[in-house]
Amino acid sequence: MIKKIVITLWVLFAIVVLACVGIFAAIATGKIGYMPPVKELENPNYKFATEIFSADGNLLGTWSLSTENRVYTGYDELSADLIKALIATEDIRFSEHSGIDAKGLARAVVKRGILMKKNAGGGSTITQQLSKLLYSPKADDFMERVLQKPIEWVIAVKLEKYYTKEEILTLYLNKFDFLNNAVGIKTAAHTYFSTDPKNLKIEEAATLVGMCKNPSYYNPLRFAERSKGRRNVVIEQMEKAGYITKQQSDSLQALPLTLKYNRVDHKEGSATYFREYLRGVMTAKQPVRSEYKTWQKQKFYDDSIAWETDPLFGWCQKNKKRDGSNYSIYTDGLKIFTTIDSRMQQYAEEAVEEHLGDFLQDRFFAEKKGRSTAPYSSRLKKDEVSAILDRSIKQSDRYRSMKAAGASDAEIEKAFNTPESMSVFTWKGNKDTILTPLDSIKYYKHFLRAGFLSMNPMNGHVKAYVGGPNYNYFQYDMAMVGRRQVGSTVKPFLYTLAMESGYTPCDVARHVEYTLFDENGTPWSPRNSIKDRYGEMVTLKWGLSRSSNWISAYLIDRLNPYALVRLIHDFGAQNQDIVASPSLSLGPCEISVGEMVGAYTAFANKGIRVSPLFVTRIEDNEGNVLATFTPRMKEVISVSSTYKMLDMLRAVVNEGTGNRAKRIYQIKAEIGGKTGTTNYNSDGWFIGFTPSLVSGVWIGGEERDIHFDTMTNGQGAVMALPIWGIYMKKVLADETLGYDPEEKFQFPKGYSPCGPTTPSSSESEQFELGGLDDLFN
Repeated sequence: MIKKIVITLWVLFAIVVLACVGIFAAIATGKIGYMPPVKELENPNYKFATEIFSADGNLLGTWSLSTENRVYTGYDELSADLIKALIATEDIRFSEHSGIDAKGLARAVVKRGILMKKNAGGGSTITQQLSKLLYSPKADDFMERVLQKPIEWVIAVKLEKYYTKEEILTLYLNKFDFLNNAVGIKTAAHTYFSTDPKNLKIEEAATLVGMCKNPSYYNPLRFAERSKGRRNVVIEQMEKAGYITKQQSDSLQALPLTLKYNRVDHKEGSATYFREYLRGVMTAKQPVRSEYKTWQKQKFYDDSIAWETDPLFGWCQKNKKRDGSNYSIYTDGLKIFTTIDSRMQQYAEEAVEEHLGDFLQDRFFAEKKGRSTAPYSSRLKKDEVSAILDRSIKQSDRYRSMKAAGASDAEIEKAFNTPESMSVFTWKGNKDTILTPLDSIKYYKHFLRAGFLSMNPMNGHVKAYVGGPNYNYFQYDMAMVGRRQVGSTVKPFLYTLAMESGYTPCDVARHVEYTLFDENGTPWSPRNSIKDRYGEMVTLKWGLSRSSNWISAYLIDRLNPYALVRLIHDFGAQNQDIVASPSLSLGPCEISVGEMVGAYTAFANKGIRVSPLFVTRIEDNEGNVLATFTPRMKEVISVSSTYKMLDMLRAVVNEGTGNRAKRIYQIKAEIGGKTGTTNYNSDGWFIGFTPSLVSGVWIGGEERDIHFDTMTNGQGAVMALPIWGIYMKKVLADETLGYDPEEKFQFPKGYSPCGPTTPSSSESEQFELGGLDDLFN
């Protein structure tokens, strides 16, 4: 009888063993559950974010899928304390097993399965946890999770076969989601502690490792005390494993939980407009006319030119990986090395905030306060403003969503006039208030917009890029995307045409009003903001330095407007709607800040224009160089004409409309430049350059009818030039950047296109219009 029982037990045992072997064999061959193929096991499908770096080595930001903001980190980039904390807490026998820890598994079965102790710890190894992260979908209940375990065991054993222990640890830490859009250890270290994995302190490493048990439950942002308690458990485990002493453990556990939280959001941080512009450029598709709307003729032209001439435009579509698929900036872990200098970018953003946010915006609010047409010009009538606002309502997301939901016009009108709580932008920080949606539209239209770009005139490297006041609230990019009328900043192109046609800065013209006729016989008599030296013979150099519209009219009458259009295009402006007429001499054409800054590089670079260069190279996540980028140059004007223009543009700053750059900001380096103001002060410009840096500023409203009503605040010398001055003063004061604060333009020995001019004090000051000097002191 006993013998039969023993035999039966052995048979049952054999059946169980054979069944287990059969089950595991079926799992291993994929007959039960999902078993990833060898190729997938050897190359897990990780989605890595692309990193964007500044020229001075700082991380500007990342591009990623919304749920996969992971940046690749190699084992040698992980701190030893981080590894020790992970092993001590999650898998103390990690170096001894081959994927499954029999002792730990037995403990878990007895304590958790039989004795039902929930706090007894699990039996999963780090390799099993990696298997779960890679291949196990979220279980809906306990039994489903139990059935997943055997599959994970088999996958864990296979992972141990294909990877070293160091690689498994690296894979695990790269894969784990630490919440708050911090996927992977590198992003987590930056998000929670503003550091890299290599530089994590013991207590910081312990905090992150503690999250591995349950990131939601031990989220340090939401549950600080709970997270601290879990951190201390990890520290105790490190002590128990012999990685730290009792004294270290006690002192570390006594420390408060201190975070240095950085929200991961592409709308925040440095160079936000630049990063968004770059993203659009790199992911652009080959232009197809049918995919553009009828009003996007110019954009189709711009994109078509860029596709053929710019290697960076559409880079992801033009280049393929080894498997034949296109690169993705969201999943392939690329490293983009840009030309932006993080210090200069900071100075540019500070300059915009200091002038626009701390001074000019308050002036605009004050001018518009109490006006029924605000923020629009007083030239408009109430019904005209109402019509503009009605169009703005219909362009809003709220209107579109309500219309799609079937709301009537009356319901929509009521919604837009019903007050509600909201947080709005101010230059001093967000403000909670109660406004109607219509009033919020009016409120945001009050804010002046800005565009700024700074670049090296020799190689085209863009050093700083600001597309607006704040990317969270004003996302339209006025640095490279938006185009506005350029006003008098077009005059250097006209004078260049004159120099190329044989004129010199010494040539003279009578300073009087001129009446010209276009091809249709329509008369045109430009106004002039200055009446000084009326009727006298003045030099062209004087005319440009004082931005005299009459001298510009004199020149365009003797030159060819069509030749001026061609020259403007040669200077890099791509607008195809520039009209060849006498009025072109005053800048009614629309050009972007980036195009204007690129154009002015020719004056600092002996007649050679260089296009803005944003990226120097692209690498994959293993450091292999995939692409390099070099400057794109074009000779626009002769060297002799360049010297003549340089002399005249220098006079603009030394004695003319741009004299604030020297007088107020005390910049000792030689400067050339040009101010610009369009009709009714709709646009304010200043493009200025030293021998090593060309920078341009535009300031204006969202629409042309939003502007200052007086020249006191509305001219380019007041709106735009101060941003340039503040920026350059900061740049030249920073010795680490290497710019010479007293740099001078190089002219041929003995060069003197005109005799020296010494303007009277009244001439130098007449452009300041009302004694604004004390406001800038």
